[in-house]
Order: sequence, then structure tokens, then C-alpha cells
Amino acid sequence: MRTRELLTREFTLLGVRAGDVLLVHSSMRSIGWVCGGATAVVQALLEAVGPYGTIVVPAQTPDNRDPSRWSHRTVPSQWWDTIREHLPPFEPALTPSDGMGAVAERVRTWPGSARSGHPLTSFAAVGRQAAALMAEHRLDSLLGDGSPLAALERAGAKVLLLGVGYEKCTAFHLAESRLPGLRVVQLTAVVRTENGREWVRYETAGLDDHDFGDLGADYEAEYDKDAYLCRAMVGAATSRLFPVREAVRFAENWLAPRRPLRREPGPAVGHESEMR
Repeated sequence: MRTRELLTREFTLLGVRAGDVLLVHSSMRSIGWVCGGATAVVQALLEAVGPYGTIVVPAQTPDNRDPSRWSHRTVPSQWWDTIREHLPPFEPALTPSDGMGAVAERVRTWPGSARSGHPLTSFAAVGRQAAALMAEHRLDSLLGDGSPLAALERAGAKVLLLGVGYEKCTAFHLAESRLPGLRVVQLTAVVRTENGREWVRYETAGLDDHDFGDLGADYEAEYDKDAYLCRAMVGAATSRLFPVREAVRFAENWLAPRRPLRREPGPAVGHESEMR
């Protein structure tokens, strides 16, 4: 069993410091039983970073695209036209995240939280820099330089993998998005505009996280027991803390020789890789 106070102490022992900006990927199941559940975890994180710190989480909405492209769930094709007609538009203050976990959803709904405006790959944040970090999220930049990931890199943020592996590390997508020759995919989303509910079509770089586990293992081997990587148990969860900037720099060098240039458009994004 863990309490908020014990979790705060464990976050501090892991290396979280007052004033930190943390990009948190988490699994409540891995942490174990917490008195107060996800609310207590978020309270502990906020206590660890203090009044000048900020907590950021992925708040993606994988339903907000054409149902023919859904990969996280399957529905009969006979339903597609009805879904297209009735799928609610993305609204930052209302639309729940899906599949991001209890801690992420708790941050999204926290009093005073801010959320980026992308209808598919948004982030949510609470704390001192929340609004500034969420201010820009271009439609054509799922997880690239026009997304909050770039703002986190500039802010000197850290990634906290709380009971999850490197395959969940969205910061690696920032490095991936900078590779030359990425395939361009067309996506659609339903949003609310001044004209009401509308489907919009946009182009963006296709993303793929199939090798992020291997990338993370090599990063860890390179920086084991280094200032660029801290490991410890938080509750029952093996957890890692490392800087966004250094992880992205490592990932850029690691990915470049392993991702061939794509000179023709690849298949439309249908894998949940872009949802991390």
C-alpha cells in the first residue's frame, strides 16, 4: 500500500525536484494499491515539483478520426456512416482522453488544467507553466515541432516513466518527426468551428513506435547510472526519470540510420503508434 506522502518521498528519491516540468506516462496497475487512487498520485506529483513545477500528460483521443481507420477498437462497418454523422467534436474542456490511463485523465480534469488543441494527439497539463506549454499544437504536427513536445524540450522538461516502458515514450516521436523523408498521411477529425460541428482533413507525418523499446534499451545502456537517467521503485512500479532534451538528441542519432527514407507516400496511419 502507498499513501500520497510516501509517493511524494519516493518521487523525490527518484530525482524529481521542486520546479521540475514532468512529462508523465503511467500505469496505476503497476504502481499498486494507492490510498486515494489516481488523485493521490497526482497530488504527490504536484507536491514533489512544488508550486513552480508543472505536470504534463498525454491526453490523446484515438476515436477522433474516421472509424475505418480505428485500430484501438473494432466496430462493424455497417456502423461507420452513423458514427461519421454523430461522433462528438473534439472540445478540449470536455472530450475525455481514451486509453491514456487514470493518472492522465485525472490531470486532464484537474482544477486549472490546460489542454492543447489537437483533436487527435493532445496533451494536458497542470501547474505553473501549464498554459504556456499547451499553447501551440498545430493540426499538421501530431507529435513534432509544432506540438507541446517541442515546448517541453525548450523548457528543460523531464520524462517520468511511471511503471511503463520506453515504448510509451512520446518524446521519441519528437525525434522521429525530425527525420527526413517521413511519409505523409491524410487524417480527418471532427471539431467544433464557428460554423458548428465539422469534419476537417489534414496532412501530417506518419509515425511509428515499433522500435521504441529497443531505442529505450540502448538509451538506458548508454546512460545507466548517469545524470541523464535515474531509476527507482515508486510503489511497486519500476520507474525512470530522464531529460527530454538528451533523450530526443539520442533518439535522433539512433533512429536516423534505422529508418529508411520514404520517397513515396506510405499507408495511412492506422496503427496506434501515433497514439503514444
